[in-house]
Amino acid sequence: MASYKNFTVETDADGTALVTWNMPDRSMNVFTEEVMDELDRIVDQVAGDEKIKGAVITSGKETFSGGADLTMLQKMLGLYRAEDRKDHDKAIRMLFDGAGRMSWLWRKLETCGKPWVSAINGTCMGGAFELSLACHGRVAADSDKVKMALPEIKVGIFPGAGGTQRVPRLTDTQQALQMLTSGQNLSPKKAKGMGLIHEIAAPDKLIETAKGMIKAGLKPVQPWDEKGFKLPGGPVYSAAGANLWPPAIAILRRETYGNYPAASAVLKCVYEGLLVPFETALRIEQRYFTEIMRSTEAAMMIRSLFVSLQELNKGARRPAGVPETKFKKIGVLGAGFMGAGIAYVTAKAGIPVVLLDRDMPSAEKGKAHSASLMDDQIKKGRATEAEKEKLLALLTPTDDYKLLDGCDLIVEAVFEDSEIKKGVTEKAEAVIAKSATFASNTSTIPITSLAKNSKRPANFIGIHFFSPVDKMMLVEIILGKKTEDRALATAIDYVRAIKKTPIVVNDTRGFYVNRCVLRYMSEAFQMLIEGVPPAMIENAAKMAGMPVGPLALTDETAIDLAQKIMKQTIRDLGEKAVDPKQFALINTMVDKYGRFGRKNGKGFYDYPPKPAKKHLWPELKTLYPQQDPDRIDVEELKQRFLAVIALEAARVMEEGIVTDPREADVGSILAFGFAPYTGGALSYIDGMGLDRFLKLAKGLQKKYGAQFKAPKLLADMAAKGETFYDRFDPYGKKKQARKAA
Repeated sequence: MASYKNFTVETDADGTALVTWNMPDRSMNVFTEEVMDELDRIVDQVAGDEKIKGAVITSGKETFSGGADLTMLQKMLGLYRAEDRKDHDKAIRMLFDGAGRMSWLWRKLETCGKPWVSAINGTCMGGAFELSLACHGRVAADSDKVKMALPEIKVGIFPGAGGTQRVPRLTDTQQALQMLTSGQNLSPKKAKGMGLIHEIAAPDKLIETAKGMIKAGLKPVQPWDEKGFKLPGGPVYSAAGANLWPPAIAILRRETYGNYPAASAVLKCVYEGLLVPFETALRIEQRYFTEIMRSTEAAMMIRSLFVSLQELNKGARRPAGVPETKFKKIGVLGAGFMGAGIAYVTAKAGIPVVLLDRDMPSAEKGKAHSASLMDDQIKKGRATEAEKEKLLALLTPTDDYKLLDGCDLIVEAVFEDSEIKKGVTEKAEAVIAKSATFASNTSTIPITSLAKNSKRPANFIGIHFFSPVDKMMLVEIILGKKTEDRALATAIDYVRAIKKTPIVVNDTRGFYVNRCVLRYMSEAFQMLIEGVPPAMIENAAKMAGMPVGPLALTDETAIDLAQKIMKQTIRDLGEKAVDPKQFALINTMVDKYGRFGRKNGKGFYDYPPKPAKKHLWPELKTLYPQQDPDRIDVEELKQRFLAVIALEAARVMEEGIVTDPREADVGSILAFGFAPYTGGALSYIDGMGLDRFLKLAKGLQKKYGAQFKAPKLLADMAAKGETFYDRFDPYGKKKQARKAA
């Protein structure tokens, strides 16, 4: 009997082999070279043993599998690049063969002559769902823990192990395209409705149901391998196809502006694949997958949105040797919009919260925010009444500082006023333990100056949330000059406990994210002053890959806040720190026209009562003489937005405000949606190449001003042929190389 490291194979009296995947050294099953080699041998074992009638594959863990280990893909790309320097054709062949390994293994499984059933007991993603689709039968456990998806598009690649071919042969083409291009999660009910699984079983009857399919005479042949197979959505060249494909291509263009090569490749794979026999279709998919794997977008997105994001979520920046904090109670000072949101995400993580405000009605109002957020979740079917009650029971609204006694961490989220913050800090510190950490959720006031209000600056830190707190996944942790490692470790433990991504930032005006966002908005104000039509400004930003136009974003954060920031900057740094024309534009909007942004229904946009949609304020174009739109270079507008943010991110690295390029990249995407296809603000520069980027910046500086002046750091890196990931070396490769030498 063959034995395996990652699988057990047990054959019952009826001749059904139960293949259980349970990797000994991982918390979740993932595909590695070793796993695929073992599966290959198991398929041979099942096919070659007369006693075995069929096989059920399941997982010995809570989840089924997260899919392929993307670091394996990174390794494959590294080998390809090394080989490409020597022999281009050989490198492409190597990548092509590597890209097809999983695809042809699943094909071997589905044509081995014995029936296979996938028993899906938990999360089943990517290559694991493609394996399940290659099985002749599919059963999922009836549980909220079961989610099925092909999410590869989110990291710049696409399902390349038969996903683009099996899904549109099992369900109608429109639903298939939607699933493949969005990477959406499917519940068992949704997957069954689409025809992607056959059965839903009670969790304790999952294996029995799967084995039952084999006993009942499940055919070891897939529908597409049978004569006379008809596509569920009808042929490509049919009335249905003519109604589907032109709009599908138009929708893709509208949603991606051609920035995501993988999304276009999905449409090509499905369209071309449905015109040919199945094995030819797999070969087409393999070719496109090889092409996408070589794209800059895939390399950058895999690095930032998978590898770096995972590392930061696991606490890559946590100081070593500090014991982990298990939170017994957390205090939130200020029950306004931000404080109420912070209290909600904390209680949602199962941590008791004391929500304090100046009086009980204000504190109660903060708790009510959590109730309304849970009501929304219940309406959408994402939460139950019992879960709402459990969450609300963890929230204690109060106006009494004594209740903060016993808190491990205090998060202060009161109004942005140094005096008010000083008062609440002193009152809280009079009650809490000496060892407790005190964090301020400030967006504008330097942490070092706030720490002066504290008797224990070593325990004082910034934890900067973004609005709305329940939706935004990034949190900036800001170190004051005297903040010690224990406070940093506690802050990172807290951010991880509430399932958000922490980045660590040294203290400065605007920290990291706001510095970049202000550049984005400022460039839009500059364009308005130049007479670029407002709609063109917003559309160029979206075409560059930004989720929200800069004028719409300014409305969301409030134009009068932009005015306050400008005034404060002038007070602190002098007249020259703010462009006088931009200051005049903002003053005109706020003081002359009373346009504060979304909050008063009037900003750069008008906000009519629902269901009418917001639209640009018609008078905006009368403030400055308008240029002829046909003479404006849209490509240049796009580059201005991306370059102005990337240059600010480079300055932040040069100043030592952010020290790890992973944080600069992930932070720029999660906080304000910096064009995800670039891999983030620094990867945008790395991906373009420094020489090309410096030439672009120089040209823009000549035409538009000092905001495009490249910091000395970039010229230094270019001279040495470095990227940000070489220079700032988050993995300590230089240290290791020096040790080895």
